[in-house]
Amino acid sequence: MGQGAPLITRRAALVAGAAVLAGCAPARPETSGGFSGAAVDRGHLLRTRADWPAPSVTKRVEVVIAGAGVAGLAATRALRQRGVEDIALLDLEDAAGGNSRASAIGGIACPLGAHYLPVPGDAAPEVQHLLEELGLRQRVNGRWRYDERAQCHAPQERLFFEGEWQEGLLPLAGVGATTLAQYARFAQEVERVRAGGAFRIPLAARERLRPWDGETFAAWLDARGFRDPQLRWYLDYCCRDDYGAGAGTVAAWAGLHYFAARHGFQPPGADSAGEREAVLTWPEGNAFLTRAMARPLGERFRGGRLVLRIAEQRHGVEVDAWDVATQRVERWQAARCVVALPAFVAARVVENAPQPLRALALSVRHAPWIVANLHLSALPWERAGMPLAWDNVVQGHDTSLGYVVATHQALDPAPGPTVLTWYAAPGEPARGQALQQPWTHWRDRAVRELSVPHPELPQLLVRVEVARYGHAMPIPVPGALTQLPKPPDSGRLRHAHSDWAGYSIFEEAFTLGHRAGLS
Repeated sequence: MGQGAPLITRRAALVAGAAVLAGCAPARPETSGGFSGAAVDRGHLLRTRADWPAPSVTKRVEVVIAGAGVAGLAATRALRQRGVEDIALLDLEDAAGGNSRASAIGGIACPLGAHYLPVPGDAAPEVQHLLEELGLRQRVNGRWRYDERAQCHAPQERLFFEGEWQEGLLPLAGVGATTLAQYARFAQEVERVRAGGAFRIPLAARERLRPWDGETFAAWLDARGFRDPQLRWYLDYCCRDDYGAGAGTVAAWAGLHYFAARHGFQPPGADSAGEREAVLTWPEGNAFLTRAMARPLGERFRGGRLVLRIAEQRHGVEVDAWDVATQRVERWQAARCVVALPAFVAARVVENAPQPLRALALSVRHAPWIVANLHLSALPWERAGMPLAWDNVVQGHDTSLGYVVATHQALDPAPGPTVLTWYAAPGEPARGQALQQPWTHWRDRAVRELSVPHPELPQLLVRVEVARYGHAMPIPVPGALTQLPKPPDSGRLRHAHSDWAGYSIFEEAFTLGHRAGLS
């Protein structure tokens, strides 16, 4: 038991949660908060403003990189490995990292987006080499070993199901023989498709995934009789967690890829306990990695720059960017440019955008994302069932994805304040609402949901900061993968962004950026 909290019964927890849902226990009035993260207003200037002044200053470098997310940082790193140091890395935000940036509340580091990296397999050597460079992966006695401090500490994950916490995210409490049989049969199906070798990270031969790209994951499951409500809830959650959209929207390959490209699917009673793969994580999430890549760049990184125009010239490239701080347009002249921007942005700013880029921009669909960091004065109370884990999910919510605990990796055993990072994927149709609602809307949604398993949460809440992403990640809808164009890398422009992979994960973005920097 934590914090000296009394044991409560399952019924008491449900009653307390219901009281909160009814509005009897709102967040404390003194709770402070606001928006953080992506500068939404800056990005929207591209489509709301047309009267940009002429460039007032011209600067020259060897290579300009537009976009300082994972792909842009990887391209910069690859260029420097080749000895190219005369680089300008431009980004809309004041800090590099894209969706892998971080914040700190009350001195506690917390993610603003991506919060973990599965241990990469041999198909992602570029990512493996990065981890070696950062001292996270070392050869010891002939075997690769990862830094224990970065590996997710136990307990890794739990689910609030039927009024109690259980270990793992696959619903187990009280499920019947029919459900267990469906779990076992789905595991067999995953192993069957894994054996074919088509599923890997990063993706290699996309045409090998064609058999699973013509229908939704939900339709694929229906056709094979996988209709158990608990299995379907779990698989839908996995799709929303990885792609921002449910099984009825994403392609069958994407739903299977979640398992077949990594750790498989382990039903109850399997030799490996639960759905546990080796996961690397840090209090600030994947910002640990992006900050490490950005740290040696110094003035090569130019934040607060809105790229307005990228034009390939006869003898080089021109890049015009709005400097938010000075309120003037800069012109960058370079021999080459790496375009590490989302496709819909790149198609707008690249002059005479090539057909593959225009086609990608028109076809890709992006999911919005909400990340709310809740600063608590103390850890939530531990009750009957599983203790507080790194990843905590509450079943019964169609758009939210639970929360991770920012202090889970802390080596200090003494309890104290913490930050819960709550994620929600409100769905593509709700993009406008996601960006227009006040921060208090998301605070209240998070508090209502999390007060069901944690009735004391409103009284522990100190501050809430909300990050909004209108276009957080591409949605791998049916047909998109096999129709995905190849980046039009010719002349003086190279393209690198996870949009070109059809889905958004660290390994894909990093590999695309690394290869663009080497070409």
